[in-house]
Amino acid sequence: MKKGVIFDMDGVLIDSMPFHAEAMRIAVKEVINRDINKRTVYLLEGLPGSNLVKEIFRREKIEGGFDDKTIRAISKRKTEIFKKIQKSKAIKGAKELIEELKACKCLKAVVSGSSKEEIESILDENIGSSAFDFIISGDDVSEGKGKPDPAPFQTALDRMNLEPSQAIVVENSPLGVEAAHNARIPFIVTLNNTPLDTQIDFDFHLWLDKGEQESRIFENTKSAVAFLKHWCCT
Repeated sequence: MKKGVIFDMDGVLIDSMPFHAEAMRIAVKEVINRDINKRTVYLLEGLPGSNLVKEIFRREKIEGGFDDKTIRAISKRKTEIFKKIQKSKAIKGAKELIEELKACKCLKAVVSGSSKEEIESILDENIGSSAFDFIISGDDVSEGKGKPDPAPFQTALDRMNLEPSQAIVVENSPLGVEAAHNARIPFIVTLNNTPLDTQIDFDFHLWLDKGEQESRIFENTKSAVAFLKHWCCT
């Protein structure tokens, strides 16, 4: 039976989340002179552009009636800063995992809220975008349909020509996990360097019993290689 692995990029394949968080912190400070907790950016990873800024404001209790123009300015500035400061590298074990899956012809897709140009640029610098069969970017879904909406993962399934049970999602963020659940796709979590706590920040308890939760969580991408190879190649 044909199978496929759907990867989030930031924090799963590429160690880029620290740069995203710092870029957002700087952008908010520059545009409206407010401070934010970078941990909030990790919690909201997957939300697209302006929606991300609005939700950061809500969670950080930043008030002031900022209009959409200001929100868009922060989002644009964050993108500009990220491009300047990012020195992203492949997560340890990511290259080896992709090679292992390539050997057994397992389909591989990347799903990210970033633009396709940004995704391909970062992948080409570190792993190679050609190593993946499909790349689903924020440009491929309707505005406002980023994670936790299931649309990005459903788009991946459509392009891979797979049913939900034939795929598995590899995520590192609460909204990504929620999106996979909403799309009815099995998922695992690779924590890598996230500051988030799986017991507090993820909603596993709503869907899985304790034993299932533990079997879905991996310390890092490298430790998930054997599991994913067995799942997709046998």
